Amino acid sequence: MMEVENLIKNLIELAFAEDIGDGDHTTLCSIPATEEGSSRLLIKEEGILAGVEIAKVVFHKFDPNLKVEVFIEDGTHVEPGEVAFVVSGKVQSLLQTERLVLNIMQRMSGIATITNKYVKLLEGTNAKVLDTRKTTPGMRMLEKLAVKTGGGENHRIGLFDMILLKDNHVDFAGGIENAITRAKQYLKEKNKDLKIEIEVRNFEELNEALRVGGVDRIMLDNFTVEDTRRAVEIVNGRVELESSGGITFDTIREYALAGVDYISVGALTHSVKSLDMSLKAV
Repeated sequence: MMEVENLIKNLIELAFAEDIGDGDHTTLCSIPATEEGSSRLLIKEEGILAGVEIAKVVFHKFDPNLKVEVFIEDGTHVEPGEVAFVVSGKVQSLLQTERLVLNIMQRMSGIATITNKYVKLLEGTNAKVLDTRKTTPGMRMLEKLAVKTGGGENHRIGLFDMILLKDNHVDFAGGIENAITRAKQYLKEKNKDLKIEIEVRNFEELNEALRVGGVDRIMLDNFTVEDTRRAVEIVNGRVELESSGGITFDTIREYALAGVDYISVGALTHSVKSLDMSLKAV
């Protein structure tokens, strides 16, 4: 948890550095340092709100004296015209934090909104929608937090918290058996307790992964819905199954009904439309 907090803190510091530099000269020249005021976060598009708690962190990091009155919490369905919060304090601080807060909240809310749409498609099935590592560099923690806010689940955070043997790892290692065996040996030697997942591209690889054993999850890469059903029958609950590769809003429910445990969707984070909102002077 501390690692996550540090990454978010570093992101905010970098964002301020690239935006403000040696000073917001527009604000400094036009607004007296003593001027006080308030701004409200106005929702302009229907969706799922995300990033309120992060916005509070941004405001307080820049100016600990800024006060935030929250009316709508993260994870809430919002409509145009609603006000999520009002922030009050020095006008110079309000103006210098405005764009960063909007950038974060618009993107996080966009991700939470699209995630929630996918989650609703899976209602009544046992499948859970997962995000991927296809995130904006530096923004991953916030984007994965937004997925959770929208009702989805996080896959691994990065390369450090799970072993995922993908097609390139398998090919470079010389096959399924070599890849799994080396992974198990590595964890034993390093005394690490990490889950092992392996990607398979066909039934031959699936059967080999099952024969070798010792993995926690098998990822079915670019399997058709029909082949996915067959794979679920073959595995018969012996190991978790994840569908991945080219799964869209139109096909995700079919994959869920095929019986897999997880469905990973890169589109949750890699091509999201931000939710429209504004931060305006009261």
